[in-house]
Amino acid sequence: MSSMLCSKRPLMMNIYCFGRNLTTASCSLSPVQLPAQKEAHLWYVLPDEVKCPNLLNRCFEILSPCEKENVLRMRGEELKKSALLARALVRTTLARYQTNCQIDPKSLKFRKNNYGKPEVDWQYADDWNLPPLHFNISHTSSLIACGVTVGSPIGIDVEEKQRRLKNDILAFARRYYSPHEVEMLAHIEDPELRRHEFIKLWTLKEAYVKALGRGFSASPFNTFTIRLRDHMKEGIHVLPHVISKENEISAEPSGDLENLSSNWHFVLLELLGSHYAAVCIEKDSTNEGS
Repeated sequence: MSSMLCSKRPLMMNIYCFGRNLTTASCSLSPVQLPAQKEAHLWYVLPDEVKCPNLLNRCFEILSPCEKENVLRMRGEELKKSALLARALVRTTLARYQTNCQIDPKSLKFRKNNYGKPEVDWQYADDWNLPPLHFNISHTSSLIACGVTVGSPIGIDVEEKQRRLKNDILAFARRYYSPHEVEMLAHIEDPELRRHEFIKLWTLKEAYVKALGRGFSASPFNTFTIRLRDHMKEGIHVLPHVISKENEISAEPSGDLENLSSNWHFVLLELLGSHYAAVCIEKDSTNEGS
């Protein structure tokens, strides 16, 4: 699988991107070094590029009975394929992070936390001596992504840059966004630019809520504000593929909400020039202020 380093500078969070080939055999999964502290790996696959029937069959075979049932329950071949590749990507991605043994993607077991966020069930992996891997997945009809960290919760979201909204953007924003975000969008006169900024905000808000891991009902979008500094200002260097680094993005809870926090790193980037991707990981509180 080819890789792309989205950031080489000493940022507070580094993002490594891996795409676009998919394999299922454990013997074919090239081992990958574990993410370092404050580092996230972002793996992605393009469903339209996965056309081999044999590969799709092998992807299906590594799923659990429950996952297979969920895939088959999907209506339409495209939805079935997307669900299949999403689960296969998670399994084959996590199986690459090997320590002293080789992991069969099929052997991985998963559970959900109290709020429904999927996580690896490590109680079945006592003999593997694996570190505490965290993952999160996001997908559109044209791209599926999986983010991985060690020891830090992660949330990711991907959205198509050309995504169109049926409703008026400002009306939609007033329903889901904070007053500050609505005001920011209202001051953008160019409709196309406003649409792009709306999508960026949505991507970042999704990643933040998913990183919190408490579900959307516990963290409604309008209970916090994403502040995204203008990365196009003169003198601010933007790295290839990186739109805004985490020191340019912050999440500010509205009021004293126990279930929200501003203690998070963000990175907003482009994938393949066609998608926005947001990554959110928790800061290391022991190193704050250093």
